[in-house]
Amino acid sequence: MPRFLPFAGQRYQEDLAPIARVIAPPYDVVDDIERTALAARSPYNAIHVELPIEDPEGGRSRYEHAADLFASWQADGALLFDDVAAFYIYRMRFLDEHGVAHSSTGAIGALEIDASGAGLVLPHEQTTPKPKGDRLDLLRATGRNTSPIWGLSLAAGLSKVCADATTDLQPIRASDDDGIIHELYVVSDPDVLEEIERLVASTPVVIADGHHRYETATFYRAEQRSTTADAPGDYDLVMALVVELTPDELFVQAIHRLVSGVPDDFDLVGAFRPFFDVIPGPDDAGELGLNLVEMEALGLVTGSGNFYLQPLGVVYERAEADLDSSRLDVALAALPAHELAYQHGTLLAANAVTSGEAQAAILLRPATVAQIAETAHSGKRMPPKTTFFYPKPRTGMVYRVVADAS
Repeated sequence: MPRFLPFAGQRYQEDLAPIARVIAPPYDVVDDIERTALAARSPYNAIHVELPIEDPEGGRSRYEHAADLFASWQADGALLFDDVAAFYIYRMRFLDEHGVAHSSTGAIGALEIDASGAGLVLPHEQTTPKPKGDRLDLLRATGRNTSPIWGLSLAAGLSKVCADATTDLQPIRASDDDGIIHELYVVSDPDVLEEIERLVASTPVVIADGHHRYETATFYRAEQRSTTADAPGDYDLVMALVVELTPDELFVQAIHRLVSGVPDDFDLVGAFRPFFDVIPGPDDAGELGLNLVEMEALGLVTGSGNFYLQPLGVVYERAEADLDSSRLDVALAALPAHELAYQHGTLLAANAVTSGEAQAAILLRPATVAQIAETAHSGKRMPPKTTFFYPKPRTGMVYRVVADAS
C-alpha cells in the first residue's frame, strides 16, 4: 500500500506575508486576468511561482525566475521551513448554491509515487493530453511541489482522526474571493502522525484532482533516479491532500458539455431523440439543472428552449459506464463534426449558449462518491472531465521541497 509521510514544509510568515494575500488557486483554473489581480495583491503571492513570468531585466526564464523568487522570499524571512516533519490538516468550509454549509477535511503529506503501476495510486478518470513541459520545467527549476494533488482514501476513520487532531490547535485561516474559508493546522504529534500514515497506507489512493501533476512527478522521479544510480529520495513522493472518500467530506459537481460548430440548419434537438426521451423543460436553466436528479435526466439548453433528456434503452446498452458522461458520449458520436468544450457551473454553461459561444449546452448530473470508488477499483476510468471537485485547495498554504533547485 502507498506510503504517506509527514514532511517539514515551507510556509509563509504572517507578519510579512499574510496568508489571505498570498494564497492562489491552482495553476490550471487561473486565467490571465485573475493572474494579474493575484500578482498585484502581494510580491509574495503564490501565483508568482505557480504561474511564473519571465524576468526580462535579469534575462531569466519564467522557471528560473520562480526559483529566484523562492530564494529571495526565504532570504526575506517571508517563507521559512518548519522545524519538524508534520502533516498539515487542511479544512475548507463553504456554502453551496442553496446556502447549505459543507466542509472538507484531509491531511497534506508526501504520497509515494506508484512507479511500478501496482495499483497503489489509482486514477479515476481519463485525462485530456497536456504537454508535461511546463510543470516539469517548473519542478526542475524550483525543486518544489508548489500545489498538492488531491487524493481520496477509502480508509474509514481518516476524517475523524484529522478532525480530532485539530481540536486544541489554532489554524492559519483565510477566506478566498468565493467566500470559501481555508484552514491549515500543523500537526506533529507522533501518535497522530503514525495513525494517519497507517490509515492512508491501508488502502489505495484514488486521484481526484491533479492527474497531470502526478504524471509530471512520476516522470521527474524517473529522471532523478536515472542520475542518482536509482537511489531513493524525496522525489519518490509528491505533495498530496488526502481526504476520506465519503460523501461527508466531498462535494462533487458535474462538468457540462458545450457543443458548437454544427451547421446552423442542423436540428440539434432532433438529433438527441434516437437516444433520449426529449421533454420540454423550464425556461430558467438554473431550475432545469436543479431538477435533473428528480427527473432522472440530463439537461439540454438551446437557443430555442430547454429540455430534459431521459435516456432510452439504447443508451444504457451502449454506454461504457453508468454515468451521464458515458451516456452522452453515445449520442455525441452520432452528431456531425462538431467542437466540444467543457464547463462547470449550470449558469456558466447556459450563458455560453445565450452569448453565442456555443450552440447547445448539455447539463450532466454529478457523479456520486460510490460511482467514483467503484470505477477506480474496477480498473476503469471515467470519461474525461466527468467530475469537478469543489472547492479547489489553494496554492501557498504550504510548499514541499523535493530537491535542491538546479
